[in-house]
Amino acid sequence: MTYLTERQRDVLEFIEREIDRNGVAPTLREIAERFDFASTASAQKHIALLERKGFLRREKHQKRGLILADRHRAEGSVELELPLLGLVAAGSPIESMPDPEPVSVPSGFVRSGDHFVLRVRGESMVEDGIHDGDLVVVQHTANAVDGDMVVALVDGEVTLKRLFRETPDRIRLQPANREMKPMSLPAEAVTVQGVIVGLLRRY
Repeated sequence: MTYLTERQRDVLEFIEREIDRNGVAPTLREIAERFDFASTASAQKHIALLERKGFLRREKHQKRGLILADRHRAEGSVELELPLLGLVAAGSPIESMPDPEPVSVPSGFVRSGDHFVLRVRGESMVEDGIHDGDLVVVQHTANAVDGDMVVALVDGEVTLKRLFRETPDRIRLQPANREMKPMSLPAEAVTVQGVIVGLLRRY
């Protein structure tokens, strides 16, 4: 299995789109402009890493000589490295521990934007299939719709629940465990930090 960072994946997908659209790969300058790199040297660094990992090949002495390797097209063959930022309580709020370390995540788990991983502590989401010790993949966003499973900041601490807006001024954070009570809070007391988009578990 070969791992890509989110930025490496974005660069690879841009190159693939340009080849599909125009029949040729973008130049280093076009890649740098697309991603607001400070120089073409930054684009070259990403290309070199993608070559080293086997996702691209280069035809020598060609300005647009990048060629896609076939193996990244196999479903499930690409994984991303996302930071594990700490613990999130599925029972009651607990302070997260910002100590990033990489976790390999299938690329199909992620959406647009930034993502991170948290380890679950507690059993309040067991009826949604999330257990103590599981890893959840979180899309970093402040936007959530009713029913989304969210990572929410409450009084400076982080918790994992489903979000429901009871009124414009009141939010319910709902556990998925009949033995636990929901948290009903003023809307201003709840800050959504992300939406759960994936679950990782080791058996």
